[in-house]
Amino acid sequence: MILEFSGEMIEWRGPAPFYFVRVPAAESAQIREVASMVTYGWGVIPAEISTGATTWSTSLIPKDGSFLVPVKNVARLGAGLERGQMVELTVEIDI
Repeated sequence: MILEFSGEMIEWRGPAPFYFVRVPAAESAQIREVASMVTYGWGVIPAEISTGATTWSTSLIPKDGSFLVPVKNVARLGAGLERGQMVELTVEIDI
């Protein structure tokens, strides 16, 4: 499954800052349809994420009826992404 969408980069400030992009409702619904086949526990979904020429592996995190895409620092810094910026993502989930 390959999904393409854009979303705002948000920051969660805990002991260390974490950055995420929320998956829009329509794409979250598509992910929920296959979630039971691909989750490895706790509802997280392994995925390959791309923005521009930057690609990383992560797990989508279920949150409030949708999913969050964690944006690793190596990807965020490498692609020059900042909090509040709209980010175009390609999410690939192996089914």
